[in-house]
Amino acid sequence: MNASKPHAEIRLNPEKRVLFLTKDLDLIRRQLHNGLNLQMSELTSADLLDDINTDVMTPAWVCFDHLPAEIAKNAYAGLVDEDGERVVGPRELMDGNFEAIVSGFRKGTGSSRETAAQCERWSGIRYVFAASFAPIHERNNLNLGQLMGDHAMLTRLQTGATIPLTEFTAPYDPVSKVIIEEGGLFAFSRKVQAGEIQLPPNTTAKRPMNLAEKIIASKMLNPGEEGAFVAAGDAVLAKIDAGFSHEFTTAQVHTFLKQEYGENYTVKNAEKLAVFEDHLLYADGVARFAPFAEKIQTMRDLQREFQAHTQVLDYQAKDGVSPGICHQVAREEFIEPGDFVQATDSHTCMGGGSNALAYGVGATEYAALIQSGFTFVQVPESIRFELQGSLNDGCTAKDVMLHILDTFAKREDTLNRSMEFGGPGLAGMSVDERATLCNMATECTGRTGICEGDEALAEWLAVRRPGKTAQEIASTFVSPDADAVYDGGVHAIDLSTIVPMVAEPGDPTYGKNLDELGKIPIDIAYGGSCTAGKADDIALYAKVCQAAVDAGLKVAEGRQFIIQFGSKPVQDYARLQGWIELFEKAGVELINPGCGACIGCGPGVSDHTEQVTVSAINRNFAGRSGPGKLYLASPLTVAASAFTGHISAYQEGMFASALV
Repeated sequence: MNASKPHAEIRLNPEKRVLFLTKDLDLIRRQLHNGLNLQMSELTSADLLDDINTDVMTPAWVCFDHLPAEIAKNAYAGLVDEDGERVVGPRELMDGNFEAIVSGFRKGTGSSRETAAQCERWSGIRYVFAASFAPIHERNNLNLGQLMGDHAMLTRLQTGATIPLTEFTAPYDPVSKVIIEEGGLFAFSRKVQAGEIQLPPNTTAKRPMNLAEKIIASKMLNPGEEGAFVAAGDAVLAKIDAGFSHEFTTAQVHTFLKQEYGENYTVKNAEKLAVFEDHLLYADGVARFAPFAEKIQTMRDLQREFQAHTQVLDYQAKDGVSPGICHQVAREEFIEPGDFVQATDSHTCMGGGSNALAYGVGATEYAALIQSGFTFVQVPESIRFELQGSLNDGCTAKDVMLHILDTFAKREDTLNRSMEFGGPGLAGMSVDERATLCNMATECTGRTGICEGDEALAEWLAVRRPGKTAQEIASTFVSPDADAVYDGGVHAIDLSTIVPMVAEPGDPTYGKNLDELGKIPIDIAYGGSCTAGKADDIALYAKVCQAAVDAGLKVAEGRQFIIQFGSKPVQDYARLQGWIELFEKAGVELINPGCGACIGCGPGVSDHTEQVTVSAINRNFAGRSGPGKLYLASPLTVAASAFTGHISAYQEGMFASALV
């Protein structure tokens, strides 16, 4: 499965080729079809594609194949031209005799799906060159044994130079170096468990620590002589408290474990591991997924086989109804303050709203950590956001994150960093809104997001943890030390200055103040996903719907307003509040819990390129939720837009004119 051990000296094979992913798509096609060979010395970083996201590398439908070799057949199926035509056709990367691939900045943004790294590895790619890498994608490459370098290294290799392996491993910590030298994560993990590789005690002395550092230090398996202290950059092994996978990834996890450890493999801590059925719940009703029905069922069957074998917590659909989206249910059910959580989805960081350290990993890493009970961690740098003041009416945590994306993320201030949230402004935000802050850390290409705990969180958890009091839960909170170090700095954000925002189609960082947007007619308003299907999000939809109904309005003619619940408890809460009847009266289409349109799988997905959607989901990469144009916005903006027919900020009394 993993790559073989790399040689001590790296040189390009003169009989193989290098594929440059250029902004000029015709240039890519000429390399694929006409045998054009380019040299890095002929190009600059500005000529290469930036922000190649994992949806481009392996769109959702490609992930219906759980075997890497099958996935490779459709590598880069999401890279399309202005006419929607694929740039890289079926098998073209596999059959092109390429051993290296080159792109620009932030390679592998977006979802944590390991299939993106696999599609290159199993197409024969051995060397991946980029100006910079998104953190989860970089880790997935490393776990598969891929060698990663920069453009200058490629220039030297193309002139016939030989580069020592140590230069490829130089940017990494000692443990990652060994993983690369061994050819991948499984080979490394087996040797650690066999006692053939032993990590020396961590050498960091006693020091003040931030939230991420404190949690990692408390789980560390190789503490130093002065106790459990870590600093950014430290390479440690750490115990995992909880984890989960869903039907898009469990099949690979199950397959990998059988291949590596045999049919009778075991997992550690099964009582806090889980499987979810949420991503493909509505796939059978999506016409464009009809050709993949058999593959989708195979993935479901393999997840059921995995759950029966391991006896992990079972949150699969019963009679076609899911308990909910993994991230929402996990925070409701089993993520506790101070936990270290790993799962096979990039929005695992949503668990940070509960004062836990949580982030997404690929299927290889997840399989290895649930088998061993530990994982490798390079302690991330942190950046702190000190929230002050209160949000104005019409603004939500989603607007805060769109602001951070448009500023800090664009400057790469958040890249691979733990985004820590605190301050009096955070205390004034609900627990669900805090989860939104952490959820979208992955859109910032951050490692994770994490919030300080307080009385509100303790009370929220106590309601959901029978037998535990709020006081008992509060005693488990992790707090940063007063003089903790933040490599990304401490940044004050006055919440009263936040205005309603949208992200324009193509990328979550394409932020714009809504009042500068102009009048954009919509076809679909979608409220749901892990980001915006929580109880407080549903309350915001209800607030707008009540105002519209009181004014005698229904959803604008020719428009769809779809609300999808994040979990069954959220749906039950909405029913208890009387909101189900309110939504139906307003003309809203309601959908049972699941990921739905966010993963391009369910009602709310656009049908053609001219359709416009305003959505409360977390990312809007091309094709993510259908072929149309997708704007990201807050739940309030989404709901208001459904009644006006164009993207609109919500304001108290905005529907009053309808009464005249």
